[in-house]
Amino acid sequence: MNQIDRGTINYRDELIRKMIHLCSLGIPIVYYFIPRNDAIIILSAMALFAITLDLGRYFSPGIGRIFYRFFGFMLRDHELDQKKKNLNGATYVLLSALLCVILFPKVIFLTAFSILIISDTMAALIGRKYGKHKFLAKSLEGTVTFFITGIIVILFTPKLVHVPAEYYLAIFACAVGAIVENVSWGIADDNLSIPISIGLILWGGYMLYFPGTELILSSVPN
Repeated sequence: MNQIDRGTINYRDELIRKMIHLCSLGIPIVYYFIPRNDAIIILSAMALFAITLDLGRYFSPGIGRIFYRFFGFMLRDHELDQKKKNLNGATYVLLSALLCVILFPKVIFLTAFSILIISDTMAALIGRKYGKHKFLAKSLEGTVTFFITGIIVILFTPKLVHVPAEYYLAIFACAVGAIVENVSWGIADDNLSIPISIGLILWGGYMLYFPGTELILSSVPN
């Protein structure tokens, strides 16, 4: 979230919010070492708990008091809407992780979800602090930060064929993710839209440009 207007959350609260968001990097790190089925079970339990707590705050005054006491300062206006009863960003992160683990091979998930966590965090912090030039729905500074940090992530995530074209594909997917992050505000939660868009581009690119990759993807340990 790198809004050109600073929104209702001050920068200190946004910093805390994004530091918590950054802790979600533990999801791809742990998933790297465990089987896919184990990851699905763990993420399903975590997502169910998050949804129950998140929706419970709307219907249970007791849960609501505790929830807002500890997390209320980090919630945005749309996450406080009592009529729409929107889920908060942390819940969407867990739902997104679960969905992407189910949808994508591990090697694609590791890149797409790591970009979400690191690049979205940096885009928000830089965009809020230094965003001066409007680009599409948000700031140019935030979107450029997303793209640059995404490239850095790409350099360190696992690859399948280890050729320059594979990196070019990932960089293109990152560019698409940067645009999706920019335009998702008010339309869809970017914790879902970013990794899904990057994952689809990567998977489609592997199928199109790397013959035989379908077999490689299906054989990658999950």
